[in-house]
Amino acid sequence: MSAARQVVVEADGGSRGNPGPAGYGAVVIDPATGEPLAEAAEYIGVATNNVAEYRGLIAGLTAAKALFPDAGDALRVHVRMDSKLVVEQMSGRWKIKHPDMKPLAARAAAVLPPSSVTYEWIPRAQNKHADRLANEAMDAGRDGRQWEASASTAALDTPARATVSTQPPVQGPPGDQVAGAAKARAALAAARGAADTLFPVPEPGVPDTTVPAAPVSAPAPGQPAGTASEKAGAPQTGWGSAPDLGAPATLVLLRHGETALTPEKRFSGSGGTDPELSATGRGQAERAAEHFAALGTVQEIVSSPLRRCRETAAAVAGRLGLDVRIDEGLRETDFGAWESLTFGEVRERYADDLTAWLASPGTAPTGGGESFAEVAERVAAARDRIVARYAGRTVLLVTHVTPIKTLVRLALGAPPEALFRMELSAASISTVAYYADGNASVRLLNDTSHLR
Repeated sequence: MSAARQVVVEADGGSRGNPGPAGYGAVVIDPATGEPLAEAAEYIGVATNNVAEYRGLIAGLTAAKALFPDAGDALRVHVRMDSKLVVEQMSGRWKIKHPDMKPLAARAAAVLPPSSVTYEWIPRAQNKHADRLANEAMDAGRDGRQWEASASTAALDTPARATVSTQPPVQGPPGDQVAGAAKARAALAAARGAADTLFPVPEPGVPDTTVPAAPVSAPAPGQPAGTASEKAGAPQTGWGSAPDLGAPATLVLLRHGETALTPEKRFSGSGGTDPELSATGRGQAERAAEHFAALGTVQEIVSSPLRRCRETAAAVAGRLGLDVRIDEGLRETDFGAWESLTFGEVRERYADDLTAWLASPGTAPTGGGESFAEVAERVAAARDRIVARYAGRTVLLVTHVTPIKTLVRLALGAPPEALFRMELSAASISTVAYYADGNASVRLLNDTSHLR
């Protein structure tokens, strides 16, 4: 048997319009030296991003096979792409539902034996060579010509890379958040030497002085004491000091599209009529679906059980070829007797109850609805389930105003009154990342650029 030959293929594709003028690029790399062995690029006319990305993969695999025609089953190819859609579908973890993708995936799978190819998702910043090739191809198409290897400057414009690993990163579910932070600091301390560590591990019962202690105040009446990561002894926060704990679980928070109640600013929770999306809301859901299809980053979809969220989630899932999982913890607050009323109408009918509700997160709306404290407890429990289940993955949560604001508030360590100080538009996008040591990072809030 001949010795195994290993190469890395980096591939990308793009479309200026999605669909629009499209092209792909691919480079075959020597994993030992990081040097490019072959390049491929082509302008393919009008196509979508996903079609162009698959075409780039096919070209990269074909180029790798052509470099070593006699290697046979001894050729090992590690594919690195910033398209999670392609990586997850070719790895067999996502179903391929879109009719345009199925034949392309079959072509890619037929280039080399499936056992010879592994796949890894990488950030776009690490895929600059293939991205540059794809843009060169699109530029050539714009000028009425085809890409030529002799004119390419992609290798020159790409920073020199270090030796490329052919093994994908190993990721697993986060364990106990507080214990995980302590173990991470302990491992780092052992590596550097106990006498010279920047992150000493405190003895049991001794305060951790590596970061300034934050003042601790008693919760407001009815306010939940918080989850493990929010109580005393939680992992240190901030950036620049924590060890690399791998890719976080990234929760992309999509508020559902408009219903007939939304523009009138009426209370619409889980105890009301469960309205469907309006025509405007369906249009917003479609634009959100187009946005996530263009990004290609969403790997899982979890939705509130309420109809407006399920309809919004279905629009996105249809474009991405994903299934939708329902989590009861993501439902909106039950607003009791206030359901379908405006704020002004509630103030006229239930003035004392409204005043009490605004003053305390432990107070429920009139008629046996849910308090914000109760909502925070179930939303935090849903968050913990989802983060544990999808560690290191990007998950789209389709939910409501209160659950999204609650997730952001808890991530920031903000008080309950922060719920009244956030704007959250219909079909807006917010993002929170959760790391294995329990730390959270709010990355986006109330983005509506995809709707314009």
